Amino acid sequence: MPASTSTSIRIDQTLYDQAKADAASEHRTIAGQIEYWAKIGRAAIDNPDLPVSFIAESLASLSEPRDQATPFVPRSRQG
Repeated sequence: MPASTSTSIRIDQTLYDQAKADAASEHRTIAGQIEYWAKIGRAAIDNPDLPVSFIAESLASLSEPRDQATPFVPRSRQG
């Protein structure tokens, strides 16, 4: 994973409060929650035909450990 740097920014207090609440329930830092929202938002802008819920689930699946993943097997190859 590349080294990360931090930069201070000003955001609306309401957005901060929402990020703080969501971060606590999702076990993320406040910065991590805002980064998560930014990734989803950017992917949604880049892919307007995809539902936001699909984008969020796809990003979540990319962060899961690969050693615990179940390989996809097409139905035509199953028993």
